[in-house]
Amino acid sequence: MAMTVRIPADLDAKLEEIARARHTSKHAVIIEAAERFASSESKTAKVLTIADGIVERYADVLKRLEDA
Repeated sequence: MAMTVRIPADLDAKLEEIARARHTSKHAVIIEAAERFASSESKTAKVLTIADGIVERYADVLKRLEDA
């Protein structure tokens, strides 16, 4: 899917520097960064879902510990 992204000049310069150092394009750097971000957010959502399940499953134990 095509998309236009407006990037501030200072960030563009940093991306250019990274791309040059890696001998790749800014496009490749941005795609890698977006994939890492999406993966991180997905993992965070999974961890929070698991944590919610633990809290529900052990609510009585957590309450007793809180009151101890």
